[in-house]
Amino acid sequence: MDSKDLAIGLDVNKIRHITDSLSMYLQGKEKPLGLSLISFFSRGHLLIEDLPGLGKTTLAIGIAKSLGLTFGRIQCTSDLLPTDITGLSIYNKTSGDFEFHPGPIFNNIVLCDEINRATPKTQSALLEAMEEKQVTIEGKTYKLPRLFCVIATQNPAEQFGTFPLPESQLDRFMMKISIGYPSRQAEKEILKIGSKRENIYDIEPVVSQDEVSRIQEEISRSIHVSDKILEYTLSIIQETRTSEYLSAGLSTRGALTIVNTARTNAFFRDRSFVIPEDIRDLVEYTIPHRVIFREEYENLNRREIIRSIVDAVPTPL
Repeated sequence: MDSKDLAIGLDVNKIRHITDSLSMYLQGKEKPLGLSLISFFSRGHLLIEDLPGLGKTTLAIGIAKSLGLTFGRIQCTSDLLPTDITGLSIYNKTSGDFEFHPGPIFNNIVLCDEINRATPKTQSALLEAMEEKQVTIEGKTYKLPRLFCVIATQNPAEQFGTFPLPESQLDRFMMKISIGYPSRQAEKEILKIGSKRENIYDIEPVVSQDEVSRIQEEISRSIHVSDKILEYTLSIIQETRTSEYLSAGLSTRGALTIVNTARTNAFFRDRSFVIPEDIRDLVEYTIPHRVIFREEYENLNRREIIRSIVDAVPTPL
């Protein structure tokens, strides 16, 4: 084992420690927890679509606490203003100056609850901050934290009074996942001991902010992606652009997402190079929200359609 593999192995142990510690508070949610960490360490934002009460908030708080990051929460409503997210300048009578009061967007992990209840104007302000990693208020630009991730949620069951995100803005999210119901056994344990939500605020960080930055940098710099894998990725992209099921395929941003998440997936599996399975494991979460389905196929299972499109591409040996 060379020094690079050894360094990756040590950092992977830290990732496993994070997963193990959070699994105590998110019984039966190991899969969405793993996907959320892949999205975060790929420097992406996460969209969670699921019913209330399944652990979305606990997941976001747990990631922030275990990584030693600050946490902010935005509860989206139809009367939420862009300045409620970004912050605003307030006149100070004592000093005679306007002082900037930063909004919750200036945290490392920002939970944006029920994003589709915010008006398009407010959504646009949030999504612009996600893309640019800065906000401009009254002509002055403020940089967001170096480590910055938005975890947005939306409820698929309630459509009244909501403003669905357009496809062009869904593309800003690296992954779209669901939490899902816990297993019968996991739910029985929850009923026995009750919710551990309050305890999650007291957990100690597993890594520091500097370590988080270093691991993110290591993933993007050290995990090798061969020409074969790049060609495989391009073939998947081309297949989405010519598929009979889709009216619009993957963008270049979507292609970068596939490669970046595959790198992190390989890293989490203690490898210094990407294999086709690192891509195939994640396509159900990285592709469906980035493409536009033809009207006649919109009510079919989108993940299964994407899976069939990817399966049609020969896997490199």
